[in-house]
Amino acid sequence: MTDFEAIDALLAGAREAVPLPPAGERRALREELNLSRAQVAQALGVGPSTVGGWEAGRDPSGDVRDKYAYFLEGARAKLAERATARPAGHEPTMAGDEEGGPQESPHDGDDVEALHTAQPCVLCGRPARHQVAGFPQHLDPAECGTARTGESDAQAGGESAATVRVVPAGRRVRTADEAPDPIREAVAAALAAHLGDVEAATAALVARAIPDAMALLDGTRRGGRYDIVAHPWIPDVLRKQTARGADRIWEARPKWARTELPTGRHQVTALDINGAYLSALKTHLPIGQLEHSSGFAHDRRRAGVHLITPPAWEHDAVLPNPLGNRDEPGPLWVTEPTLRLLLRLSGPKYALCDPPEIHESFTSGSTENLLEKFRVVLKDARERAIAEEDEVTVEYVKAMYSKFVSTMGESNYNRELYRPDWMHLIRSQAFANLWMKAYKAHEEGLVVVRAMGTDELHVLGEWRRVFPEGRGVSEVKVKDTYTVGCDTDPAAAGEPGD
Repeated sequence: MTDFEAIDALLAGAREAVPLPPAGERRALREELNLSRAQVAQALGVGPSTVGGWEAGRDPSGDVRDKYAYFLEGARAKLAERATARPAGHEPTMAGDEEGGPQESPHDGDDVEALHTAQPCVLCGRPARHQVAGFPQHLDPAECGTARTGESDAQAGGESAATVRVVPAGRRVRTADEAPDPIREAVAAALAAHLGDVEAATAALVARAIPDAMALLDGTRRGGRYDIVAHPWIPDVLRKQTARGADRIWEARPKWARTELPTGRHQVTALDINGAYLSALKTHLPIGQLEHSSGFAHDRRRAGVHLITPPAWEHDAVLPNPLGNRDEPGPLWVTEPTLRLLLRLSGPKYALCDPPEIHESFTSGSTENLLEKFRVVLKDARERAIAEEDEVTVEYVKAMYSKFVSTMGESNYNRELYRPDWMHLIRSQAFANLWMKAYKAHEEGLVVVRAMGTDELHVLGEWRRVFPEGRGVSEVKVKDTYTVGCDTDPAAAGEPGD
């Protein structure tokens, strides 16, 4: 085939994209049919967050666009058919209506999904083949063990009324009427599937951490004030420059070591900052698609990435540069947490540097609480697991939040969320949090020796009067202790005198 024939074939195969109704109508059509996003997503082979993005205004492309258009057209037709068939003045009866018409299922409108393998029902603990709003559950009350328990209690003439139905929950049990806990249930199911083998259960949970984190995010976002745009348009600065390369965003990762210490031998304590990425989920995140702007002003109601000329840093002898280790001079693209930290340090309270010069930005309206419910659920599960010495849950939760952050960019492991801007912002927030801990140590009289990555801070001095020790996210633990330097007094070193 010649080049011209190939072009002709390409043009012949080109077709106009199937039109789609406005975003608001897409959601209305689904909701009027009492279908959940999860149900539509399963039929189209995508994730619930992707359907949410389409309903917020993002358009699909390719074959999936054709399928979505087919679904929407079919939904229109079905609703029109219902309206025609319904007699004037007649409204469908709901469960509990006196007319006794078709009753609405208690699960209508919930996110109902079929499970590939049975999991313990959150109500009765027996194997269930479906999940409702992310929790394994029997759809038919007759199949649920709680229904049978109630029947047997009635037949027993009150003798069993003193018993309480319990179901597995991690290493413990809970009463069947307590609020379901997807993290506990997943751990219980994994331990049961691997016959109590802790290592095998942990490995299985870590392997499924990404989809489980996304399901948890969907659950915590239900009823949220803002709709997350899961796959927005991304500017070129956030796209990889080569297949295996990086984009143009500078995260300000610290890798700093003090160059001089006082004369003598010193004991250095390397502190480990707990749950660095978990704490960093509380940061200002752009909600929608990033929009370009230019100029020196910073709008605190928005968040994104910014091209700045950073200020000079004159305190490298005692504190790391908040911009991290960067040798190249001139402007660079930084994230919202890095910019806010520089602006903060240039203010009258700290007066450690000049303000950065902002040239241009890609931002969107933002909120610091976009992932707050998600963060709190993970934090509470982690703290409860530590208290119960449940290392399976600790490792599972850690994998959920760390992999959630690391797969937001161009990853084959997470197709439900493509927000490289969020990934950079959350990482940078962790670095900014570490910098502030270094500053606190310095202000409290400790000697800061080293700061690395998101969670490592080396100090000299009585650090326990500055930082609480423990495994909580607001605490630190000892990672290592070592000595540096040598004794200058011959007597202290054990050397003989003259």
